[in-house]
Order: sequence, then C-alpha cells, then structure tokens
Amino acid sequence: MRTIEELTGVAEPAWPGLCEELAGAAVPVKVLPTDEATGRDCLLRLQVTAQSRLGALALHTAGLLVDHGWLRILGAGDQARGLPGLLDGTDVSAGQPALLVGYDVLGGRFELNGADPAALGRPGDPGELCYFGPDTLGWENLGCGHGQWLSWITAGGTTEFYAGLRWPGWEEEISTLAPDQGISVYPFLWSKEAQRDLSGTSRRAVPVAEIFVSQEHFAAQLGQPEQAGT
Repeated sequence: MRTIEELTGVAEPAWPGLCEELAGAAVPVKVLPTDEATGRDCLLRLQVTAQSRLGALALHTAGLLVDHGWLRILGAGDQARGLPGLLDGTDVSAGQPALLVGYDVLGGRFELNGADPAALGRPGDPGELCYFGPDTLGWENLGCGHGQWLSWITAGGTTEFYAGLRWPGWEEEISTLAPDQGISVYPFLWSKEAQRDLSGTSRRAVPVAEIFVSQEHFAAQLGQPEQAGT
C-alpha cells in the first residue's frame, strides 16, 4: 500500500480545478465538507492519488448533492447525514469488482468498473462508468471514466439524462429527503403504466437501501422491462 504522503504529495492535485468547475456548474451542486482525518483515511483505503478527481472527492468532501439532491456523488461520506462513503462496506483486501460512486433518488446507481466487468455481467471496459437504470433493471455503459463523468454532470448532462424520469414538482418533492432516502414509485418505473404516466404514479420517501434491494430482486426475477413490464 502507498502511504498517505505518497497519495497526497502530488504535483498537480485535482481539487482546485474541480472546485472551480463545481462552482460554475450548469445545475446546482452542494459540496458537503469532511474533516481532514476522515478524508485522509478514505483516500488511504481507496489507494488513488489526489491528482485524480476520485481522490480529490475522497480527500476533500463527504460527497456532493447535485440538482436539488436528485443525484448524490460519494466522497469520504458523512454518517450523520446518512451519506455513505466510497468503499463503505467494501472489503478492500478482496479487491474491488466495482465501486459505487453515486446514486440518484430513484435508486439508479453509478458504479466504476473493476478489472473484470464481464464477471459481474457489466458492459464496458475496466475503469468505465456503468449505470443501473430503475426504469430498465439493467446496466448500461456510459463510455467514460469518473473524471469525465463529473464534467458531464457539471455541464448539465443530468437534465437530459433524467428527462423521462422526472415529474412536475419533483424539485419540491425531493427537497426534504436525507441523502440516505429515495423515492419509491408505484407502479414500478419499469412498468408500462409508469412509463405511460409518470406523474400519475404513487410516490413515497423510503430508505434508498430498500430501493436497491427491491430493484435487485426484480432484476433477478423478471429481467429487462420489455420482458417484465406489464
């Protein structure tokens, strides 16, 4: 393992440039601070340098809340706020088949591919971002790395990406959610009913972990929505 001094003592740390990009983002971005000890511990366990944007988030932030909290991007984490950190629950000694780097209020997950994506049934190459869609129950390759993903977000990419998954008044509806809460939608987002009339669905706040479990269950039982949705 590299020491924390090796990981932080880089010639061109990514944080200053990332800070500037976040400040000028096309969508609202709230930076959640972390304390120095927590940030350094997260970076040490992650074993990436502060020259990467992934390392910068781990070292300097608990995470980011994007677009009124619709998307939560992980950093060192903040248990008091209910925001997990990078590597929370991951056995580093066993390697990292995939790394959760963010999730949205509907339970959509962004994960960074590990060394063998195919072993997990994931598309894309090692180091590329994949997204698990709550409306598809499947993974799609985004064709970019973590740093490029952050630039896509600050450029306003989420506005178009989520256009079909937002209903009138969504900003107010999610404004009081904690980072560990999401919106459970019924009929389910992968159903034909929800895709015909999203605004007519029933929605309630639940722990986002509950949404993850439900999605994994239906993905295993039903497969893709064109097979499962009725």
